[in-house]
Amino acid sequence: MADDKLLTIRDVAEYLGLSEKEVIGLAENGSIPAYKIGGVYLRFKRQQVEETKKRLKLLSHREKSSQKYTLRDRISDFFYFNDFYILSFLIVILMLFIILQG
Repeated sequence: MADDKLLTIRDVAEYLGLSEKEVIGLAENGSIPAYKIGGVYLRFKRQQVEETKKRLKLLSHREKSSQKYTLRDRISDFFYFNDFYILSFLIVILMLFIILQG
């Protein structure tokens, strides 16, 4: 009887770890079978959502394994995300050098 309960968009979003908009998008493109209640409210069957979660896990695992994160990419990301701190550090060192020399 508990398996017959239909899930709301919010329930599915929490279960799949997605936003509600992403769940609606998956329902619209047919990735998750959805049912309209009263022609308005989207609902989902738990079993179909679980199957979709397994499918999404397999797809994301394949995508992650196919992506290579090179040393150049890591260095580029490091400077991109830390440029403010590096520049601030260099300015502080320069100011200390000027103060101690003068």
